[in-house]
Amino acid sequence: MVLLEFRTLLYAQDMARLSAKKLFAVCFCASAFVFLIITLQVVEELGQFEQTTHTRPLKDREELTQIQAFPASAVLNDDGASPGSESSYPIIVWWSPLTGELGRLGECGHNRCFFTINKSYYSHSSTQAFLFYGTDFSIESLPLPRKPQHHWALFHEESPKNNYKLFHKPVITLFNHTATFSHHSHLPLTTQHLESLHTLTSHTFLLPLAQKNQLRRTLAPVVYVQSDCDPPSDRDVYVQELMKYIPVDSYGQCLHNKDLPIHLSDSTAMDEESFFQILAQYKFILAFENAICDDYITEKLWRPLKLGVVPVYYGAPNVHMWLPSNRSAIVVDPKQSPEKLAQYIQSLDKNDQEYLTYLDWKLKREVSNQRLFKELKERQWGVQDMTRDNFIDVFECMICNRVWENNNRLHEGLVPRVWQAEEHHLTCPPPKLFHFAVDHFNSSSLRYIWRASYEQSVREARALSRLTLRNRNFTATQFWREVFSD
Repeated sequence: MVLLEFRTLLYAQDMARLSAKKLFAVCFCASAFVFLIITLQVVEELGQFEQTTHTRPLKDREELTQIQAFPASAVLNDDGASPGSESSYPIIVWWSPLTGELGRLGECGHNRCFFTINKSYYSHSSTQAFLFYGTDFSIESLPLPRKPQHHWALFHEESPKNNYKLFHKPVITLFNHTATFSHHSHLPLTTQHLESLHTLTSHTFLLPLAQKNQLRRTLAPVVYVQSDCDPPSDRDVYVQELMKYIPVDSYGQCLHNKDLPIHLSDSTAMDEESFFQILAQYKFILAFENAICDDYITEKLWRPLKLGVVPVYYGAPNVHMWLPSNRSAIVVDPKQSPEKLAQYIQSLDKNDQEYLTYLDWKLKREVSNQRLFKELKERQWGVQDMTRDNFIDVFECMICNRVWENNNRLHEGLVPRVWQAEEHHLTCPPPKLFHFAVDHFNSSSLRYIWRASYEQSVREARALSRLTLRNRNFTATQFWREVFSD
């Protein structure tokens, strides 16, 4: 629920920024009036089409022997419009209504595309791409039959537990374009929770070690704040075992033993400065992800790094690729006992000189990891940055520009490019449980669901792939029959 609320808030903020940018453009660009007229013409033309188009369910049509990403032939002018039809642009449909926009003519460099969540544009001759949001991806509603010109694009930045079907080769390879947390994706979103190098090196919340040592009289050395209990990573069971060997202040609903101030008790307050100030008092933060996948790195890691607290991290196995320095986090080895981890944390708690080696990069404001440095400098989108597009804008424009690239190639008599998602664009290993004695009072039956859910999703992925490649509509009943006949 927190992730969904975050996504809604993020998009609302970014849409407000986008509106401000458009207003600025109207005031200062001489071509804005012409652009408005063109937009109105497009909306009018598409609105007329909507009145005549058929609605779902769609009738079965001829099957495709192979799914490819190329649009129908189009003759284009240099300005990206078809001759004789100044308002003719590729239509891109959000099949998962992430943006809520009924119609918008978006500018992507020198290209323009019409973006909409209106599914009735499925049959429009100008429709060339369908965008899917992974969490809302549903087998009960797919744009089938899939025509030769139809691109499919997947946007999924959230936890694999939201939709395990997508994390298997039979399904991820149905898409032509991807924007996921994997650095292998067409549009990698690995650093989606990190605003900038500046916020990473900032000393805004950093407390002197002497002050933290003073606070240790009333605070535990380690803090834990989670309210999504018993997720696929099984983090709560590990933390529960860790608590046997070292004091941990747990403010969230999971393993709760310490209360936050009333005004911070709501999950929406997790970005409040007063909440950061509480966390900044601690020497260590347990930064445990809800799922274990390469590149799946959330605010759980970046938050302590920004606050000047040493993260004790359990999550992406390749996290070293993204840490600001070689010694900026304690990376948990799941094969090592919590008792040994507790002993190591306690040794650092007692040794100021050794503890400060984990904050040396922060004190010097130096990010030595060139991969992270390069990624933040070169990524096309910004996070909470009013001067830059957000990653949803950039995702839309990536698809728009690729559609136009193939349109132009066809016009020039060239073979269109074929984009294809690959297995490593979105993949995670099966969830694993820790084999510690469990306090059933602090755990739930949900803990035992994830492995079965993952294994079930393997069969669902194979069934969905078979049905989709037949290229005709199917019902939920047909889907589940296919799943259980696997």
